Amino acid sequence: MTELYDSIGKDYRRFRRPDPRIGLALVRALDGLGRVVNVGAGTGSYEPRDRFVVAVEPSMVMIRQRSENAAPSVQASASNLPFQDGCFDASLAILTIHHWRDWRRGLRELARTARRRVVLLTWDPSTEGFWLVQDYFPEILTIDRGIFPGLEALRQELGRIRTVSVPIPHDCSDGFLGAYWRRPHLYLKPSVRSAISTFGRLSGVESGIGRLRRDLKSGVWHRRYGHLLSRNNLDLGYRLVTTI
Repeated sequence: MTELYDSIGKDYRRFRRPDPRIGLALVRALDGLGRVVNVGAGTGSYEPRDRFVVAVEPSMVMIRQRSENAAPSVQASASNLPFQDGCFDASLAILTIHHWRDWRRGLRELARTARRRVVLLTWDPSTEGFWLVQDYFPEILTIDRGIFPGLEALRQELGRIRTVSVPIPHDCSDGFLGAYWRRPHLYLKPSVRSAISTFGRLSGVESGIGRLRRDLKSGVWHRRYGHLLSRNNLDLGYRLVTTI
């Protein structure tokens, strides 16, 4: 995945800006925890600024996009964190576990280095996704169900966990796969897709993008999904998982 992010991560900061509502959920999950390691940290989205944080990121392209006042970063992988046991209060991993070569080993590393809590933002593969993957890119749903561990698998590795749904706001500023569920025209833009890792896994997008473009122009999309335009947020299967 380092190679993938070295390729797609060049404009990451432009499209993957932290959404304050998602950020608030993460801040609450880290309440009272002063020392945090952020694994798969990328450019530093959602890193709390009011406590001690160390970022872990394998891609130098991503590290170079971190701001000057971002937390100090270490180039390393989740499966081999260069820290002693229990040297942080919490370990944090935001929409990254599906990129790890060995997610089970990565979870064990999160638990090893966190003295009190592991916090994950992930996607539940038992959910149905949404219109983009159902109607236009079903291969994305197949790929993601193969790389995202289910909640029971997380429980087997981490023990007791609490799971909270994270509805995605209609104007979400963090441009991950589900962020534009109410703004379908944005998926037509190559620059938008370039910051979504799943599109980097596809052999081609022309067919699905062509159908979406035609359905938006003809009104088919609006007849099927126009009811979504009155929604402020939508549960797309994203989950905040914390150990208890």
